[in-house]
Amino acid sequence: MYTIKTFNKIKNLMGEGFTLDENAKDYDAIMVRSADLKEETFSKNCRAIARVGAGVNNIPIDRCTELGIAVFNTPGGNANAVKELTVAGIISIARNINASRVWLNSVKDEDIDLAKTIEKEKSKYVGNEILGKTLGVIGLGQVGGKVAKVLHNLGMNVIGYDAYLTPHQYEDLKQYVELVDNVDTILEKSDFISLHMATTNETKGFVNAANIEKMKDGVSIVNYARGELVNHDDLVSALKSGKVKAYATDFPTKEELSLPNVLATPHLGASTIEAEENCAAMAATEMKDFLANGNVVNSVNFPNVTIARSTGARVTVLHKNRVGMLEEITNKVADLKLNIEGLANKGRNDIAYTILDFSGDVPESIESKIKEISDVIATRIIS
Repeated sequence: MYTIKTFNKIKNLMGEGFTLDENAKDYDAIMVRSADLKEETFSKNCRAIARVGAGVNNIPIDRCTELGIAVFNTPGGNANAVKELTVAGIISIARNINASRVWLNSVKDEDIDLAKTIEKEKSKYVGNEILGKTLGVIGLGQVGGKVAKVLHNLGMNVIGYDAYLTPHQYEDLKQYVELVDNVDTILEKSDFISLHMATTNETKGFVNAANIEKMKDGVSIVNYARGELVNHDDLVSALKSGKVKAYATDFPTKEELSLPNVLATPHLGASTIEAEENCAAMAATEMKDFLANGNVVNSVNFPNVTIARSTGARVTVLHKNRVGMLEEITNKVADLKLNIEGLANKGRNDIAYTILDFSGDVPESIESKIKEISDVIATRIIS
């Protein structure tokens, strides 16, 4: 029986042998949505954290690795939800839907002939069609690729940039997107720019005065990725001057909320019933496979390693990724007169993960024996 501590309302999709408990003290793992775990003191038995969503900035990744705690996320589980809101945002700012709705709301209580007033004032809110306009997509992963395809099919000319595009992604996208090899091309040619990047030291504050200057006059910017991608002071100045025509975002500042050319939503990108269910199911599958089998899929700090179970016990080892490590582990197993039936090993930067399968049971002393090796971080026996 495994106990999973939850920090948000999460349905138990893991099945028999797994209990979800918001008040658990001595737990084996954590499932979390947006609760901040940065200061959390983890149970000594905690072996995994599953983030029901993609972003993991609420989890202390480095500390988890040092403690031997695998951290999982659910990439793609909410991609369709974010895609749909992004498309809605682009169409909404093109057609001035937000500004026109604000105006209508301001006159709803006035003693006027509303139909005549609408006919008189509607010209102030005439927008543009997106057909034939150029959309620049920066980041063509789970969300950006989907956005590019939809808006291509709606008649936009789509250009895209992604420094980490895989050959498979290239083949999948090339019929929908003109793929360019530098981001300045996106900035210079686009009528609309949609951001789909992770926040890194390189991308933080990407929308800044210098990059805005490279953009077309009257460009519209759409950001349903991360608030940190924007230098908000620089963007506000550009919105006020008209250099940036409109901004659609899930991460508004107070000053941005006061501007009529900002369409803001309260971090709703991934917040649909379907997306929450998809991410919860994905997180449960990852967590169950790791706790019951030691397999690692969609971890942000462990190498992804999976191997079909044999009939006996399984031992997992998290260790530093250095020369000779695997030989030292197998030598310790040989000292115990045990025969390895199956083995999988993979490294990720300076961390590696090894799975050892045996035909029968193994003595508990195998853990302490393996921990004698320098640079072993954590071991686990799975019966």
